[in-house]
Amino acid sequence: MSAISFVGIFALALKEGLLNRILLGLVGFSAGALMGGAFLHLLPEALERDSSVSVFSFTILGFMLFFLLEKFLYWRHCHKGVCDVHIFTYLNLIGDGIHNFVDGLLLAVSFVVSIQLGIVTMLAVILHEIPQELGDFGVLIYGGLSKTKALFYNFLSALTAILGAFIGYYLSSYVENFTSILVPLAAGGFLYISGSDLIPELHREPDIKKSMLSFIFFLFGIMFMWVL
Repeated sequence: MSAISFVGIFALALKEGLLNRILLGLVGFSAGALMGGAFLHLLPEALERDSSVSVFSFTILGFMLFFLLEKFLYWRHCHKGVCDVHIFTYLNLIGDGIHNFVDGLLLAVSFVVSIQLGIVTMLAVILHEIPQELGDFGVLIYGGLSKTKALFYNFLSALTAILGAFIGYYLSSYVENFTSILVPLAAGGFLYISGSDLIPELHREPDIKKSMLSFIFFLFGIMFMWVL
């Protein structure tokens, strides 16, 4: 599952000019995938485990935590409003890390229940991770990281799935309590990154054709999560 983050390696073979032309599309795709992941994957999963009031309260809390985190990172790393690397790059890594951690927890518990359920869960996670990781790679490049650094940091955030799997295996009887909090927190983080950071970047494109193309990629991101 963690190795799926290397899907961005295909972009390394692209020429710089071609990569730059498709970056805005990848940002749009990632924004849609994050929003679709929150509304179509994480929140429905959380609502199966807890009451709606609790789930949406933790979702709002996740949204606020990422808002405060962005404020802190902006104050810490940006001077006079200039950032070498956009703050949403760090937020994307953190949000993806939490999501991968939760996936690791759920995967381990599924295998504890039965091998068959574990395999089905793993395939489901892989299918929804492939498009999201590709979009995440594009966001990291767009945010200012080199292709090599984007690949490396994206892989580091994916390794949290292994940590989640270890914890899920040894604490399987308590994982329900962990996930009922972490899943909506991750959803709130995804909604913040998509709505507050990535979609505004799409609005900055002055060319109407490129702007509409990025919107189409945004819809593709949502549709991908809906299909999967």
